[in-house]
Amino acid sequence: MNIENMKNSHKLLKKYDYKLGTIDKGYTNRTLYINLDNNTIKSKAVTEEMKEKFIGGKGFGLKLLWDAVKPTTKWDDPENQIVIASGPVGGITQYPGAGKSLVVSISPLTGIVIDSNVGGYFGPYLKFSGWDALEIQGKADKDVIIAIDGNTGNVRIEEAPLEAVDGHVLGEQLTEMYADSEKDKRHISVVTAGTAAEHTLIGLLNFTFYDIRRKVARLKQAGRGGIGTVFRNKNIKALVVKFSGVKSDLNNPHDIGLINRAGIRLHKEIRKFDDNQCRMRQVGTANIIEIMDEYDLLPTHNYKFGSHPDTYKIASNVFRDKYLTQDKPDGCWYGCSMSCAKAADKFELKTGKYKGDLVTVDGPEYETAAGVGANCGIFDPEYILENNFYCDTYGVDTISFGTLVAFVMECYENGIINKDITGGLELNFGNGEAAMELLHQMSRGEGFGKIAGQGVRRMKKIFVEKYGADPEFLHDIGMEQKGLEFSEYLPKESLAQQGGYGLTNKGPQHDEAWLIFMDMVNNQIPTFEDKAEALHYFPMFRTWFGLCGLCKLPWNDIVPESNISAKEPAKIPEHVQNYVDIFNGVTGRNIDKEELIVQSERVYNFQRIFNIRMGVGRRVHDAVPYRSVGPVTVEEYESRSERYDKQLIEDVGYNPEGKSTEEKIKVMREYREDQYEQLIDAVYKRRGWTMDGVPKVEKLKEIGMDLPQLIEVIKDLQ
Repeated sequence: MNIENMKNSHKLLKKYDYKLGTIDKGYTNRTLYINLDNNTIKSKAVTEEMKEKFIGGKGFGLKLLWDAVKPTTKWDDPENQIVIASGPVGGITQYPGAGKSLVVSISPLTGIVIDSNVGGYFGPYLKFSGWDALEIQGKADKDVIIAIDGNTGNVRIEEAPLEAVDGHVLGEQLTEMYADSEKDKRHISVVTAGTAAEHTLIGLLNFTFYDIRRKVARLKQAGRGGIGTVFRNKNIKALVVKFSGVKSDLNNPHDIGLINRAGIRLHKEIRKFDDNQCRMRQVGTANIIEIMDEYDLLPTHNYKFGSHPDTYKIASNVFRDKYLTQDKPDGCWYGCSMSCAKAADKFELKTGKYKGDLVTVDGPEYETAAGVGANCGIFDPEYILENNFYCDTYGVDTISFGTLVAFVMECYENGIINKDITGGLELNFGNGEAAMELLHQMSRGEGFGKIAGQGVRRMKKIFVEKYGADPEFLHDIGMEQKGLEFSEYLPKESLAQQGGYGLTNKGPQHDEAWLIFMDMVNNQIPTFEDKAEALHYFPMFRTWFGLCGLCKLPWNDIVPESNISAKEPAKIPEHVQNYVDIFNGVTGRNIDKEELIVQSERVYNFQRIFNIRMGVGRRVHDAVPYRSVGPVTVEEYESRSERYDKQLIEDVGYNPEGKSTEEKIKVMREYREDQYEQLIDAVYKRRGWTMDGVPKVEKLKEIGMDLPQLIEVIKDLQ
């Protein structure tokens, strides 16, 4: 299809002109509101209270969504919003990882707030175009594109009937359509979903950045929680922002020297240490595949096991040596020398509607390789790359896809479902051909793909009601919590990581608390109180990145020399100070490392109360499937029988000699579930919550978050 013909087919539904304005200390002081029900476009003021209480990014998203929805709002109701925001630090070019956007909506999977972070150029370009956040409400009658020109100062809603839907095609089409020249393509960023987002609840959003060396619009993903499904339900085909003129002082920072000095320090560390520490510039986050396998933490066969003899086939060196291009910088925002956004160039697709095409595949990230690969028992690097590509372009979250397919495979091997139910697909562990066909079915909205695409929670219900499955067994092995599929770490031997998953606000996602090594490997947090302190500090610290528009990887994927003698090395205190400096340097505030945590506590407690307002967010909702805590099956126990027998003797005071495996599983389960409950008690106490998981009024007063609308929600739950 000719690009000019596509452009000529557009019908202008609404145009809004605005004054460009000036960013002041990281803020534009306004947000852009669009309602697709009636094509309203307007500017809304950002108040000083918003900046003080919510900071930006995820905080702004939560605040704007709270104001837009009711306690009864469902994900597909018109009043549900998609909110995209960067943050006051977002868009700086001196410090690595400052290009993040945070996307917030009511999730189709969980029914509560989901937030997902994503790289690419959209968030910074949106801010430089004059907007601290974009909120989209309502539903269009037909497919539309929302285009923001940050240099001329106009917003357009355009009916767009001819463009593709799949992310890699649409991203290229719109980059070419809205750019004035090849050079101008770098000034375009596009947000898309994909065809599978129309038929599943696990849809993602792709955010583009134009790679001037490869001459391709590459994709980064806001993957979690089905926001791409919301996007397509609103009949949004794409968002486009255009901005040229990026430079280091566009945020009009208070003290650019503070920012420059922090950036220089980290750039030097990356150059000096990355090749020997995490190798992010070589293989990206896939660097930990073999490390997770070595420590029995790589989810395999639906989290039954933590390692596999074939892991070497998908180890990071395989991707590095055979597939990933090494001679090109791979930062997904200007100035990011960590360069972890790796890509495989000219990869020939073997299946699906793009079979035979040579494409650029962004990845694989660790989560993708572990999820669609190891967790499904598929140790084939080319399958992983092909699946990665199609998940991205179809608009499917690779984490949810890997976890739900692993669940389906275990159900298939246990006879809960069969070929009649799957439409002939032999969904055994290791069957990459069947898994790929399932993904293509999701794109087409056909067959068993429509069922699998509903996610683990809904599949459990279907399998019980239609096929007579044992609900307790499905609850034990179905790796979802709050409706969100687990990300790809095996937490069985780390009580702190079990809490890091179960005690999240949005569901089991590692971006709140990744404590496996502190807890299981290094034994740095042995007591309940130690674990509770870690489950307070690290979720709050990681929340802060999402408030400011920052990537978390530069914090602890590079460790400075000073860390060897640091008092609290897991926190990387020198890097914490860097973040204090760049925040103060941009905003002119004078926070310290303690106030940084308080900033996050305000938003974290707000989100908890938001969940309570939506009918979730109590102790019962923080329970986790037993597969994440301990061995469910005889096969699981006996695969580590020496370890588990020793634990029964030393930890439980139980002699396993002469006992059946079933008896030992029962005793182990009682012990481990009790440990998890004790952990919940300790964490709630540390966070200032009741034993039912409700933030206390006195805690809200302590952190300056005793807002009337929050008190109203929790006043009868104290």
